[in-house]
Amino acid sequence: MARKNTDIERWDVEDPDFWEKEGKRIANRNLWISIPSLLIGFAVWMMWGMITTQMQNLGFPFSTDQLFTLTATAGLAGATLRIPAAFMLRLAGGRNTIFLTTALLMIPAAGTGFALMNPGTPFWVFQALALLSGIGGGNFACSMSNISSFYPKHQQGYALGMNAGLGNFGVTTMQILVPLVMTISLFGAIAGGPMALESASGTLIGRIEAGTNTWIQNAGFVWLLFLVPLAFAGWFGMNNLRPISPNPGTPLQAFGKILGLYGVGILSTLAGLIALNWLNMWLALPLTIVLTLVLLRLLPGEEIKPNIQKQFAIFRDKHTWSMTLLYILTFGSFIGFSSALPLSITIIFGSMVDTAADGSVSRIANPDAPSALTWSWIGPFVGALVRPIGGWIADKFGGSLVTQIITVVMVFASVGAGYVMMLSYNATDPNQYFWLFMVLFIVLFTASGIGNGSTFRSIGFIFDAQKKGPVLGWTAAIAGYGSFIAPVVLGNQIRAGTPEFAMYGFAAFYLVCLAINWWFYLRKSAYVKNP
Repeated sequence: MARKNTDIERWDVEDPDFWEKEGKRIANRNLWISIPSLLIGFAVWMMWGMITTQMQNLGFPFSTDQLFTLTATAGLAGATLRIPAAFMLRLAGGRNTIFLTTALLMIPAAGTGFALMNPGTPFWVFQALALLSGIGGGNFACSMSNISSFYPKHQQGYALGMNAGLGNFGVTTMQILVPLVMTISLFGAIAGGPMALESASGTLIGRIEAGTNTWIQNAGFVWLLFLVPLAFAGWFGMNNLRPISPNPGTPLQAFGKILGLYGVGILSTLAGLIALNWLNMWLALPLTIVLTLVLLRLLPGEEIKPNIQKQFAIFRDKHTWSMTLLYILTFGSFIGFSSALPLSITIIFGSMVDTAADGSVSRIANPDAPSALTWSWIGPFVGALVRPIGGWIADKFGGSLVTQIITVVMVFASVGAGYVMMLSYNATDPNQYFWLFMVLFIVLFTASGIGNGSTFRSIGFIFDAQKKGPVLGWTAAIAGYGSFIAPVVLGNQIRAGTPEFAMYGFAAFYLVCLAINWWFYLRKSAYVKNP
């Protein structure tokens, strides 16, 4: 009896007999190992938003700007690492790639746990760990490319929607689990003692007062409970598809290729962080992307160089660029709002307008402000929950039609959210607007989640087997920068007192995407009728 993790030489899922007799079973096994691996990858990537909030509550000796830098570093790294990750599948094979990229996450998980045990840990150590946690964000590109290869065209929406949608639950899992595990001595004396909160904190189930013991190190260590068995599952339960990855080499050779590709991404991230100190964000980010692509083209090796050049053919296809914009619309909004929502809740509803007797106006703390740690998980949870539904609906009615409908919804919801944010920021009682604020953001998350599924179905429909993997990885990489851009744009506008400008700007971008989707895929003489 053949081993489950053997390399597969023949793979023809468009043949109904092959799919029913053999392909479906293998594809589903790989999918259900891939999903939790991607989920934990998202959790490790996005954990810094919660960790830095608690570091501030515990009085770690870092400024607010430094703590935000950690979140931004993880966001930038996760997006940039997706670019080389998009090319891993063909070079190294799916099984080799998912195993190693999952195992690598043990480094930032364990390292963050040890670093958080001591408030005197130097800031550069946290910066390095935040950068390495970006591997979890980068894993999305290779994971999606891999799963796409296992399923026929008529099930691309389902497969990619399940992988991405349930994988995206990593954001919600992290937002719920991290605050909870910090309240108990989960690992006993092995993980060190607690620290006392200097400021009040919170969890899903309520407020935690200052002075309460907290085991912040658990925010890193807890992921090892999942990463170790998932690495074993990936190695012993997944497959390399030789028609997609014709020459992965030995496992050690494949691992060398993966580490080399991620090394390029890490160098580019470091260059991007330096450029952000000198240049405007809108200049620094394109330079980071271009540098990553240039370094990839310069990689040596008789096999690596021609394979990467061959995959660069996607950039000559106009549909690569149209689908990149549409995926920024959907996933970029999802991951960007996931990062920005806690900040928005904290700043907009954490203070309120006060008018003195002489008529002067100032901002004072809101004593009944809602806690970001209690509420910010709801939107990402709903967005991830509906993502597989979006893929299923798109399989039935067409990816572009579903994308068009949700884009209209996002335009109106974004304008509405901006208006409510303006009212809340300038109110003497902002709490009266909180539920409307949450409902509008839940609508945005729901629409973007459904759109995540529909755009992936479109990519699987538009591109052939050789192109769709790199295109999925590339679009996911660029959209991943939403985790960096949205918090910066929203944060800047909120601090300027004009939060509505950020949301109106997003709505204008959505209108552009609406026109592009119609022109390419829905008009009478569209390039590709989808439906």
